[in-house]
Amino acid sequence: MSGVPAPAPGLRVGQGLDVHAFSDDPARPLVLGGVAITGEGARGLDGHSDADAVSHAVADAVLGAAGLGDLGRHMPDTDDRWSGADSLDILRRVVSLAADAGWAPVNADCTVVAERPRLAPHVPTMAARLSEALGAPVNVKATRAEGLGALGRAEGIACTAVVLLASTSDTGDRSGHGTNGHDTSEEAR
Repeated sequence: MSGVPAPAPGLRVGQGLDVHAFSDDPARPLVLGGVAITGEGARGLDGHSDADAVSHAVADAVLGAAGLGDLGRHMPDTDDRWSGADSLDILRRVVSLAADAGWAPVNADCTVVAERPRLAPHVPTMAARLSEALGAPVNVKATRAEGLGALGRAEGIACTAVVLLASTSDTGDRSGHGTNGHDTSEEAR
């Protein structure tokens, strides 16, 4: 595959996606980006932990960038230890796993898709809470599905996230081996 540039030494990008339907439990709180959101249209999300779709998407992006699989592999919803867990704690644990693998967050960007409730007033607090847990700047954006599909019918909330990690070693990751076992090094091209 000549002409394909090698990845920048010591940098990796990961993406995350999480989607949760609204819960039928009227007492379940809505938590997004570590923020309990109240008010009109603020119904809790269905899930094993606190169902924080924003924190989950960022955590999955960290794991992906570090080549460590996905959130379900490390914290499955079949494990009672994660029942009702605070997703910011889950994010902190994922950052620790990435650190153990030689990676540190540089920044993250995420987009929350929700027809309601209105999230704009909560975005700065979500960004601050996520930044603290990630240990790096997090940009949070909120948008609507404009009435299209399940999200547009306000059946739940989704979030996408992208995270940049930097190697904590002097040489960076030049092995070229991902978790899928395929050699992606320059020599294999």
